[in-house]
Amino acid sequence: MVKERLVEWYKSPEPDLLTGMWIVATYQYPEIELEKLRQELEQIYYEVWLEFRPELYPLDQIKIINGVIFNKLKFGANTKNFHSPGNSMINVVLESRKGNPITLCVIYMLVAQKLKLPVYGVNLPNLFILTYKDDNHQFYINAFNRGLIFSKQDIENYIHELHLVPQQSFFEPCPAIEIVRRALRNLIMSFEKMGEHAKAEEVKLLLIEISDGGDLGV
Repeated sequence: MVKERLVEWYKSPEPDLLTGMWIVATYQYPEIELEKLRQELEQIYYEVWLEFRPELYPLDQIKIINGVIFNKLKFGANTKNFHSPGNSMINVVLESRKGNPITLCVIYMLVAQKLKLPVYGVNLPNLFILTYKDDNHQFYINAFNRGLIFSKQDIENYIHELHLVPQQSFFEPCPAIEIVRRALRNLIMSFEKMGEHAKAEEVKLLLIEISDGGDLGV
């Protein structure tokens, strides 16, 4: 059952991101196998690895990943059906190659980390992004916009336009649990937009199971 699996994942010492996203997908697709998702990601990794050159500067490494994921493999934003629940299901996105910011970022990040790159998710308001962060570099990547690279200043401008007070969490990597919570919030919003209120309520209960203090804010 999804709830038991999710709680067990949440309580594990180091929750694995792909496993968490698989559990989210099993809400709608109970037959999906985690190993199948791993194999599909392995194939994407292999396609990138063929062109990857570890000796390049970080920006150039990211440009190679962008080229393979967005040009060669044709992953991209599902702008036509932005509120489709499938956009939050990693199995659907791996198959259709169209997704929302969070699923595209998860696929990108898992491939980049397999290449030993310090690429992590960042919980920005209204938009989930990635950051490349090591001791010498930090910049940001928008997987929803074909891997567009931007700076901390760009995020500050974005936060200012939203009339929000800057928080550290808008600039720094977030843990796997935060990413899965956000995927569940997206799913709740999708089901509500589609008029599937019973499903939205069921997913809210799942989110509560892995929330600290019942935070349900989107």
